Amino acid sequence: MKSPITGKEMILTKERRKLLFRKEEFEVVYHSYQCTDSGEAFTTEQLDELHIRQLYNEYRVKYNLPFPDKIKSIREKYGISVSKMSDVLGFGANSYRNYEAGEVPSLSNARLIQLVDDAHEFKKLVMLSHDYEGTAKEKLLRKVESVIQEQIQNKSKLTVEDYLAGQKLVNTYTGYRQSDFAKFAEMVIFFTEKLQPWKTKLNKLLFYADFQMFRNEVQSISGIQYQAISLGPVPYNFQSIFEYLANCGFVDVCFAEFHDGNIGEQFMPNANRKFNPTLFNEAELDVMEKIADRFKKTSTQEIIEISHREKAWIENVNEKRMIDYRYSFDLL
Repeated sequence: MKSPITGKEMILTKERRKLLFRKEEFEVVYHSYQCTDSGEAFTTEQLDELHIRQLYNEYRVKYNLPFPDKIKSIREKYGISVSKMSDVLGFGANSYRNYEAGEVPSLSNARLIQLVDDAHEFKKLVMLSHDYEGTAKEKLLRKVESVIQEQIQNKSKLTVEDYLAGQKLVNTYTGYRQSDFAKFAEMVIFFTEKLQPWKTKLNKLLFYADFQMFRNEVQSISGIQYQAISLGPVPYNFQSIFEYLANCGFVDVCFAEFHDGNIGEQFMPNANRKFNPTLFNEAELDVMEKIADRFKKTSTQEIIEISHREKAWIENVNEKRMIDYRYSFDLL
């Protein structure tokens, strides 16, 4: 970006800064362009949006408020429109639509949304609603009953995938997204189909895709945590996850012995399991395509060396710590 004062190119700087939201201060990674001659700082609409998203997400984390994808999933499991959901909950006409689009609900509205995640509670509100009558109400109540039965069956069930995905709390270590094993598995299939990578390279591709998405949108793709180990950033629990995916036929893994005696694992597409793009939005697919294109000719050793220059790895590897997604703003 050029300075509106001097016309010269400006430097993009980043610093931790506290911003105000609903009368409270929250720390964000603040981006601005610095004019070296005048000392003035400038932002763009894109950078301002980046700051707002960080601010909103920090507020959600502090007060344990549902994120937009969770708000959307609660409505979708009952099979009703955003306007009807607003009616049932007693919100304004466009409130639920706005919450799904990223607006932060009030604490009281957020608690009500979280309450009706329980189908028993949602059923009570449907019964009280005057906006649903006759066959429309009967149809909705049948759907709610089916959700209730499903919740009863799954109440005490911890799936293997839940265990492998790990952290359920949403915070900066999950990229402000609840861990989504299904999406992560599809990411593995995507990069396997595109590049047939060795395991170590695959770990880096997943890291760069999730962290680049966070850098763009302040939210990861998968919600999976990443850890700094000697060979670079890796998804937490990656060994168990990859074994599970191979055993379930998501991908095929071929073993090869190298000259130094080490055994390598190359990921190959499984003919019976194709990539499913419907789980991703356009921005997520675009990021994954760009990461695949960026590293398609990069060897495993080269991508290790690139990852070793990342601040995310340098500042966490000694303790093998989980990597805060805010390091995405420092990606090379």
